Amino acid sequence: MTRITPFLWFDDNLEEALDFYATVFDEMTVTERSRTGPADTDPLCSARLRIHGQDLIAFNGGPQFPFTEAVSLFVSVDGQAEVGRLWERLTDGGEPSMCGWLKDRFGLSWRIVPTRLIELLGDPDSDRAARARDAMLRMSKIDIATLEAAADGTAGG
Repeated sequence: MTRITPFLWFDDNLEEALDFYATVFDEMTVTERSRTGPADTDPLCSARLRIHGQDLIAFNGGPQFPFTEAVSLFVSVDGQAEVGRLWERLTDGGEPSMCGWLKDRFGLSWRIVPTRLIELLGDPDSDRAARARDAMLRMSKIDIATLEAAADGTAGG
């Protein structure tokens, strides 16, 4: 069986990142830690973690290869409350971007997307889908009510 697992290179702050992500995601576990020596106090070299069923490998590699927006982690959520919660936590020390993208305090890019956005963008009525898309393009954090109003042609402005 072939398996693809995202590999994330951190700038010597992996331990801090693991602690942070554990506060952001309710289903986050570290399944393996590898240290530079035998003691629990030795620096962390790498870790395997699982966030909501997605396996990731993280490496404490140093500043040579910083994260860029060319790769992001896509998070599909069910409603506005979860969009807001994840957005607020992940932008704490990070920065918002456009169309549901943000960069966390470690420079890792995430896209927080409600399933309703995907439904609206795939609407069989192409005009409705286009209005939802155009509304999304003007957003930073995705707002479901605004998307729906735009799709329905009832949005002001």
